This record gives sequence, structure tokens and C-alpha cells, in this order.
Amino acid sequence: MTTAPPYPHICCCVDDSDASRTAVREAARLRALGPGRLTVVHALEPMPMPVLMAEGAAWYPEDEAYVERVRAWLDGIAGEVGGEAVLVEGYPAAAIVDWAAQNGVDLLVAAAHRGRVERVLLGSFAGFLIRHAPCPVLVVRDREASA
Repeated sequence: MTTAPPYPHICCCVDDSDASRTAVREAARLRALGPGRLTVVHALEPMPMPVLMAEGAAWYPEDEAYVERVRAWLDGIAGEVGGEAVLVEGYPAAAIVDWAAQNGVDLLVAAAHRGRVERVLLGSFAGFLIRHAPCPVLVVRDREASA
């Protein structure tokens, strides 16, 4: 008798932290336990308002070259673990929750690495996922990063 894997589609949220790399390794370890998909997702925050320049020209702090560098970085991480790279845009936690709901994610994996002050100022990414995700959430703590 064969049983379906408990999490056919695992999605790991990443940023550029060491703790996030730990979360990716854990997501890949879980995916290796059975068949299914592994998606590595990163959220770009919305572009800031343009800076208006002379003669009506506008300059955006985040341009296409920046987005391409982020895509290449994300593709590299996903490639390391045999996953698919997805780049979403918006408030990071909400954008990822929305993407997960639209794409049948069975398990979200994320790192918890913000300190108390960062959580007060920026909010808790992992906490938002826990409260709003359409599926179970695994929060991975990197012991070395949190020490």
C-alpha cells in the first residue's frame, strides 16, 4: 500500500540571511522524504515612489537590473536544492500567503531570525505566516544565527 506524501508541495520562503539558508536545507530534507514539488519563494517589496527629475523624467530606486540580480540569486538557491524559484511582489508575508493559497502549497517553511527590536519595528514575518497561511507552517530557527 502506497500513501501520498503529507506535503506534496513544499514552499520555502527565503531572504539573504543565514537562517534562511537553514530553512531551505530543512525544506529540501523534507521534500526528499517523498515525491512532490519544492518551491523557493522570495518577495520583493513594492517599488517606492519614483524620484522625479528634470523635464518630467523619473528614476526608480529599484530598476530592472536589480530585479534581474534578485532573480539570478533566487535561481541559484533553488537550483542548489532542486527546487523551482518564484519571485513575488508586495508586502512580503502577505504576498507569499496569497501566492501559497493560489498555488496549492501544502507546507510553508520559513526562518525565524529577527530580534526583538526588528520584530517591533518591522513585524514578525514568521508570525504573519503562522496566523494567515492557508496551510501548515514550519518555522526553522538557526541555532548559530540566534546565538
